[in-house]
Amino acid sequence: MTRTASTTIAPPAGPTQHVDTLKFIGWIAMVFGMFLATLDIQIVASSLENIQAGLSASPDEISWVQTSYLIAEVVMIPLSGYLSRLISTRWLFVISAIGFTIMSIASACAWSLESMIWFRAAQGFLGGAMIPTVFATTYIIFPPSKRNMASVIIGLIATMAPTVGPTLGGYLTQSFSWHWLFLINVVPGILIAIVVAITIDVDRGDRSVLRNFDLRGLVAMAFFLGSLEYILDEGPKDDWFDERAIVYGAIICVISGIYFFRRMFTCDHPIVDLRAFSDRNFTMGCIFSFTLGIGLYGSVYILPLLLSRVRGFDSLEIGTIMAVTGICQFISAPIAGKMTAKLPARLVLGIGLSLFACGVALNGFQDSQVAFHEMILPQAVRGFALMFCMLPITNLALGTLPVEKIKNASGLYNLMRNLGGAMGLAAINTLLDKREDLHFAHLAEHINMASTGFLNYLTALTARYTEMGLADPQAAAMKSIVNIVTREASMISFNDVQLAMAAVFVLALLLLPFARPVRSGKPSADAH
Repeated sequence: MTRTASTTIAPPAGPTQHVDTLKFIGWIAMVFGMFLATLDIQIVASSLENIQAGLSASPDEISWVQTSYLIAEVVMIPLSGYLSRLISTRWLFVISAIGFTIMSIASACAWSLESMIWFRAAQGFLGGAMIPTVFATTYIIFPPSKRNMASVIIGLIATMAPTVGPTLGGYLTQSFSWHWLFLINVVPGILIAIVVAITIDVDRGDRSVLRNFDLRGLVAMAFFLGSLEYILDEGPKDDWFDERAIVYGAIICVISGIYFFRRMFTCDHPIVDLRAFSDRNFTMGCIFSFTLGIGLYGSVYILPLLLSRVRGFDSLEIGTIMAVTGICQFISAPIAGKMTAKLPARLVLGIGLSLFACGVALNGFQDSQVAFHEMILPQAVRGFALMFCMLPITNLALGTLPVEKIKNASGLYNLMRNLGGAMGLAAINTLLDKREDLHFAHLAEHINMASTGFLNYLTALTARYTEMGLADPQAAAMKSIVNIVTREASMISFNDVQLAMAAVFVLALLLLPFARPVRSGKPSADAH
């Protein structure tokens, strides 16, 4: 069979190395649209209890406010390559921005948990296309010599959104109400859609691709990715396969996954072209993107959890500590950009992976009384490392691909980062639960009447509570001791998880020799 003509793409900038001003303005608007879509993954994290109270939901049900968004978004991201070929990059992004904005308003007006879940799913699905289209547009409108600058801007935005999301969400909820978590998107969303519609014109849609629309492949992909995201999100809460719904989800995931991969390699016109993985550097870039997803989303998740659960910090105190990471990202961005332009991508990425491993490892040796000044160095190192990871990974994965393959590859590349984050969070939650039980059991062994230290501490606490006039001072003393043991077990578990994340980045470092040595910003011959 003869394949349909691919989308007509405007040629990249010529020898003048000039980027059209209007296109650059539109591209900036697209980057901010990507920021909104990424921000909305995390912005509700610190305000779930407030949303739960407002919608009269249970603690188990309210997590679907995040889960529904993630499941829908993870389906749209790889689908975006096909849709951009169908209706063009510009109109896909505009429709995505408008749909995201409308569903933001709907989420703010949700009257029940069920309505919120449906609106959030629609928001995630419609907004999901804004992320990969930014990367695709970057490699279309920017000549190789300008891509490092563009990658610096994208890297800052992409890594900043998960960092500031929980803090911004907590501030909006405390200062106004949880409805503003969604209403904050409205004005920027409208402006972004208008600017992109006016300025971005990099390709033309090709309606002929509808003649070979792979509906069965789309349905299989939706079931595969949707059930996988559901398992990863709900599994740690329900002790994995002890819950029947997780078992059913796993069966659906396996069956649909087998059918999906078989169809993608046998169908003449697959909904997602997986042959991009035949390019070794793209495959390695996706592996590193997966690893970065684990570290980026995992570190942003685990640190606020540690500070609130162990230290009892509020959202403002947590936000202050998290701000150190963001500040160091800004400081490192121009340095990483210049190094990426002048040094081999593998060398810069090696520096980034090493620094990130050190940053999370430094958090793996702290105690339950850790203070702000002790948090500065680990967060600074991690923040500094992010740009040294993000820039060379993007260039490694997309920088040497032919222009006509960029759209499809961009969706796969971004999907890998999101899947890394989802799998990383599932592993973190599981490891936390298992290690906390183990450490609590070990520490509890010392709480017995044969221990002189325990008896002395129990006696002192009982005497203190007796002076305070409590009805049962010894029971209060025992409860206090159990709380201390729980806190210490929890802290040791957090340290274990931090060290496990560091080990993941060390393993990724060992994979660097498998990537081809390509100098960043200088595509290979097949890229032209």
